[in-house]
Amino acid sequence: MEFSEVLRRRRMVRHYTVQPLEDAVVERIVASALRAPSAGFTQGWAFLVLTEPAERQRFWEFVPARVERTPSMPDAPLVIVPMAHKKAYLERYAEPDKGWTDRDENRWPAPYWHIDTGMAALAVLLTAVDEGLGACFFGIMPEQLDGFRAEFGIPAEFAPIGAITVGYPAPGQPPARFEHRRRPLGDVVHRGFWGNRW
Repeated sequence: MEFSEVLRRRRMVRHYTVQPLEDAVVERIVASALRAPSAGFTQGWAFLVLTEPAERQRFWEFVPARVERTPSMPDAPLVIVPMAHKKAYLERYAEPDKGWTDRDENRWPAPYWHIDTGMAALAVLLTAVDEGLGACFFGIMPEQLDGFRAEFGIPAEFAPIGAITVGYPAPGQPPARFEHRRRPLGDVVHRGFWGNRW
C-alpha cells in the first residue's frame, strides 16, 4: 500500500472480529515500533504484547468503562502497551558524547521519553493499516496503573503511555465521526512567520 494511502486510511477502529492474527503479522507490527526515532538513539521504551485470550481478558479489567463499552473492542486479538523509560534517557545523556552528567530532568525541553514512545505507537498504528488491519490507541487511567502494573509485573520505572488494540475491522464500521472536524492547513500552519496562513 502506498504510504499516502496508509495515512489517508488511518483512523481509530473500535469494532473487531475475533479472527486471529498470524504470528508473522504480529511480529511485523511490533517490530515496526523499533524503527521509530528516539533522542540520542536511546530507544527508551518497552512494549507489553498480549495475544492470548486469558492475558487480554485480564488487561480489560484496567481499562476505562467508556472504552470497554464498545462491544467488540475486547475482541481485538492483539493488545500492545507501549511504555516510556525515563531513566534510560537520563542515563544515555550522561554518557561522554552527550555530557549531562548531573542527569537533571530539567535540562530536557520536553519529556522525550514520552514523545519517542508516542512515535513508536504511531508506527504500530500505521503498520496495522498497511497490513489491512484496524487499530485504536487509548489511555489507561492513572487510578488503574498500580493494579495494571501488579497484574503484569511492570517495573515502576516504566510508564505506560496508553494501549493499542489491533485486529480485523468488523464489517459495517460506523463512519468516521469526527472527519468533519479535521482542521484545514490554513488554521494550523504558519508559513515563514506566525500569522502567515498556508
